[in-house]
Amino acid sequence: MFIRQETGAVVIGRNEGERLRVCLESLTGLINAIVYVDSGSTDGSVELARRKGINVISLDMTQPFTAARARNAGFAVLNSTHPQLKYVQFIDGDCQLNPTWFETAVTFMTGHPHHAVVCGRRRERFPEQSVYNLLCDIEWNTPTGEASACGGDALIRIAAFTAIGGYRDDLIAGEEPELCFRLRQMGWKIYRLDTEMTLHDAAMTRFSQWWQRTKRAGFAFAEGSYLHGKSAEKYWVKETRSIVFWGIVLPMILLISAWLVSPWFLFGGLIYAVQILKIGLVRPVNPNSKRHSLIYGVFVVLGKFPQAAGAVRFTLLNLLSKKSKLIEYK
Repeated sequence: MFIRQETGAVVIGRNEGERLRVCLESLTGLINAIVYVDSGSTDGSVELARRKGINVISLDMTQPFTAARARNAGFAVLNSTHPQLKYVQFIDGDCQLNPTWFETAVTFMTGHPHHAVVCGRRRERFPEQSVYNLLCDIEWNTPTGEASACGGDALIRIAAFTAIGGYRDDLIAGEEPELCFRLRQMGWKIYRLDTEMTLHDAAMTRFSQWWQRTKRAGFAFAEGSYLHGKSAEKYWVKETRSIVFWGIVLPMILLISAWLVSPWFLFGGLIYAVQILKIGLVRPVNPNSKRHSLIYGVFVVLGKFPQAAGAVRFTLLNLLSKKSKLIEYK
């Protein structure tokens, strides 16, 4: 009973259709305080949520959209209508919550008052549907225990969330790790439990979708490094430097050398193949599947190029003092 009294949820989505229905139904049987934030759906999502008795907010789409802004808007309503809540579960509308998650997560938070965020295992619903869904499933499989960040699905202590002012509305990506960074700077801890939390449906079936999503990640790394790179932990500086080296500097060196000195320099590109083998075989993400590990290696290395495009986009827009529109992949 105390879980229903202390826990609420904020769901965000746009045109999620059947996935939103599954998401909301996974919540309604467990808690009462739910807010759904819709970002301009045209598929009846708003009506669906209202029929289920969910408090619905239609985000003002005349303002630049970010998932961070949607989550903050939902939390503001949830907190004002249910001020007794201690925890808020943020969840994307394309996810289904595991029915045992709340009990496990709230029990952990109750016993660990210095932790601001707890998350669990997020898995892809259809990893076999496409190589891009498989990559997401691998991406979600991060180590359990004390963590530096969470993803879009997480249970957050409201006192900590309000103390730092929530998410940064202006971030088009990477808003969850950035939130966790600020929480950690204030002494709070993040934890990932080895328990099922959500099923996610990426619905990525095209290379162009993967490219856009990876480009958005590069933008987030560059912006995060710009915002907090001077901190003691040099937030995302290493990741950004890796993107710049593999996605921009090395290709430029090889191409210029091949043009000015000798075409043989193009064979230097074989270093990318070495990286793929190193990631896929020497440090496999799945020791039980060489195929999955090699696929992951290929796309990690290939991903440096769209990430570089995203990092360049951030840099140029920042120099011009302009804000980026959302980089969408679906």
